[in-house]
Amino acid sequence: MNTVEIASLMSWLGGMLWALGRIGGLFLLAPVFSATTITRQVRVAMVVLFTLVLAPLAPTQLDLFSAGGVATMVTQVVIGAGIGFVLRLVFEAVALGGNLIGQSMGLGFAELINPTAGGSVPVLGQFYQMLVTLLFVAMDGHLHMIALLADSFRTLPPGLAGITPNGLFAVVAAGSELFAGAVRVALPAMTALLLVNLGFAAISRAAPSMNLFAVGFPISICMGFIALWLCLRGLAGAFSALQAQAWSLARQLIGA
Repeated sequence: MNTVEIASLMSWLGGMLWALGRIGGLFLLAPVFSATTITRQVRVAMVVLFTLVLAPLAPTQLDLFSAGGVATMVTQVVIGAGIGFVLRLVFEAVALGGNLIGQSMGLGFAELINPTAGGSVPVLGQFYQMLVTLLFVAMDGHLHMIALLADSFRTLPPGLAGITPNGLFAVVAAGSELFAGAVRVALPAMTALLLVNLGFAAISRAAPSMNLFAVGFPISICMGFIALWLCLRGLAGAFSALQAQAWSLARQLIGA
C-alpha cells in the first residue's frame, strides 16, 4: 500500500470518526433518539447508519492520533450534545408545566416511571411529555433534527474550532426563556385552580367546622381535570412556539 492510499484511508477514517463523535453526542441527549425504551443495539445501529450516510460531509486532513485529533473528537461530541440539549430543553420545559399543574390540583404525589429519563416523575409531567413527543414526530421534528445535523458539517466542519463561548452563553440565556414557556403552558390551569382554592379558603372562613380535606380534594381534582382538558387545546401552539425558539437557537449554535 503506497503513501497515497494510506493518506486516503486515514482521511476516510477521520471523516467516519468525526461524524461518529458528533452523531453519538446528539444521540446522548436528543429527544426521541435518547429514549431508554430504544434498546442499545438499535441505538448503536442507528448511530452507525447515520455515520455512514453523513461521513462524506466531514472530510479532514487532521491526524487522528495527535493532540489535535483528540481535541477534535471531543469538540464533535460537544457539538452533537449541544444540539440535542437545546431540543431536549423544550421537552423538559413542557414536562415542568405539567408538573406545576399536577401540584396545583393535588396530583403531585402520583408518579410514573419515565422511560426517557429512567426515573420516576409526576404523572401529569409524563403525560405532557408523551403528548409533545407525539407532536414532535408528527411535525417531522426528527427529520428536521437530522437535516440540522447534516447542515452542521457544512457550517461547522470538523476541526479545532467548535461551539463559541457566545453560543454557549446563548444556550444558558435561552434556558430561562424556554422554562418561562413552561409557565405559560401551565398558567391557565394554575389560574383556574387558584380561584378554586381561594373559594375553599372563603368557605373555610364562613364554615370552620366543615372538613375541607374530605370535600375540597375531590372537587380540586375534578376542576383540575376540566381545566386540563380545556388547556390541552393550546398545547400544540405553545409547543410549536417553544420548538421554533429551540430550532433558532440550534442554528445559532452551529453558525447556520
